[in-house]
Amino acid sequence: VQLQASGGGLVQPGGSLRLSCAASGIRFYEYVMAWYRQAPGKKRELVARSAGNTNTEYADSVKGRVTISRDNAKNTVSLQMNSLKPEDTAVYYCNAQYYTVNYWGQGTQVTVSS
Repeated sequence: VQLQASGGGLVQPGGSLRLSCAASGIRFYEYVMAWYRQAPGKKRELVARSAGNTNTEYADSVKGRVTISRDNAKNTVSLQMNSLKPEDTAVYYCNAQYYTVNYWGQGTQVTVSS
């Protein structure tokens, strides 16, 4: 199983980034796909979760600024982040969950700074 995340980088406050995660080795459509993040010295936290493109959940801190979407035909999940703030700086992780089975990607760094 592999979850390959990409799209992180350095962006100025107010800017946008799009993260992508390509999954292999799983029946993608069966999995709840999510993005988590972990800032230095903080616990890993949920950013957004998708059990289907109409069944999504967002952390309060990102609602209205972030959109999660998935393409079951391409086995990918994306995270469009707009109006980024310095407090969004973190390593972002792709996650795939099927009941008690959990897989994690390697993480991609997002830094929001002027």
